[in-house]
Amino acid sequence: MRFGAIVVPRAGWVRAVRAVEEQGIHTLLLPDTLRTASPFPALAAAAAVTSTLRLRPNVLAVPLRTPAAVVRETAALQLLSDGRFELGLGLGRPDAEAEAERLGMAWGSGADRRRALADTVKAVRAEVDPAPAVMVAASGPRTLTAAAEFADRFMAALPPFATEPQLATLVGVVRDHTDRPIPFTHTVVGIGDRLSPFLGSAFGMRIEDVRAVGGVGLLPEDPVAAADQLRRWNEQYGIDEIVVPEDLLAELAPVRHQMR
Repeated sequence: MRFGAIVVPRAGWVRAVRAVEEQGIHTLLLPDTLRTASPFPALAAAAAVTSTLRLRPNVLAVPLRTPAAVVRETAALQLLSDGRFELGLGLGRPDAEAEAERLGMAWGSGADRRRALADTVKAVRAEVDPAPAVMVAASGPRTLTAAAEFADRFMAALPPFATEPQLATLVGVVRDHTDRPIPFTHTVVGIGDRLSPFLGSAFGMRIEDVRAVGGVGLLPEDPVAAADQLRRWNEQYGIDEIVVPEDLLAELAPVRHQMR
């Protein structure tokens, strides 16, 4: 099991990135919104001050950039990071349609965006050397089915209050449409009684609400129980990467210790 941290670029970025790497975190993930700093220059700065940390946007909304623009930025990040860049892609959050309009980009139908996703991956693999691993964030069956042909990894794009049967259904769609063993990334927004303030406010929820439905966005407070749950998810669903917001790294540390 490997672990990633979702970190929003801010003042003191270099110190923040180094601290994440020093904690032994595998992957640094940055959001792609018009409310936060552009992920590519922020990841370039992170590449300059780290040596082992994997670097990934979480995730690029394909309607916001042309395939050629993604190729150019990906090639730059692969060069500057000595091949530590990983490409995270998705069709875009529901509120990203307004961001596409602000950027003068067409949002398009779901079918249009699925074609753009496939075209972007094809262009990157044809023109970037070495081509990065591609993670696709998705939850809809049409996107899961289409991306099962080319994704190296999936992120289960489920809300924190989604249930384990919903997670199982998502994984099952992918497995039904490929013979390849594709690993999954899963996002945790709460551990025990601690809910990430950043994502909690974003979803407008309380930890009691997540716990009441057995939401898969929450891990048990007991590190041993949490580690057991992660091992079970790994065996059943192929989840081999857990990502948390930066403000949960302290709570995650005992769980990581149990996984060693």
